[in-house]
Amino acid sequence: MPQLLLKARDSLLQHFRPILNHFGVTEQQWRIMRALNESPTLEPRELCDICQISSPSMSGILARMEEIGLIGRSKFEGDQRRRKVHLSEAGASLLLQMGKLIDLQYEHLEAAYGKQVFEDMRRTLEAFIALETLPVAPAILR
Repeated sequence: MPQLLLKARDSLLQHFRPILNHFGVTEQQWRIMRALNESPTLEPRELCDICQISSPSMSGILARMEEIGLIGRSKFEGDQRRRKVHLSEAGASLLLQMGKLIDLQYEHLEAAYGKQVFEDMRRTLEAFIALETLPVAPAILR
């Protein structure tokens, strides 16, 4: 099942990689930009959870994104150890440009495969993810 999910993810992303590559944005950077568009200020640990990126990787990605001006980072008042991350003006502008093309690509995919395919897939995946709260007996190692 994990291999099938990875293949499905890769099958979908192949339609979007040319857009990302054209703008010089990695898949991880795009996920971060989308997350910050939905929640304008997030802590790195929140981004890790939302974007499914490990903490060590996130540190490097955020540093590169800050270097090229896509995001800004600032410290919390009262707790200098904590950082908050937000899209910069340049990042928000790029997200808007790319978002139009990404949305158009989704329209092309829905026209080719049928909108119902995507609705069914989203519903099934959300239901599967919701099941993680149920207890499951572990396999016993001997």
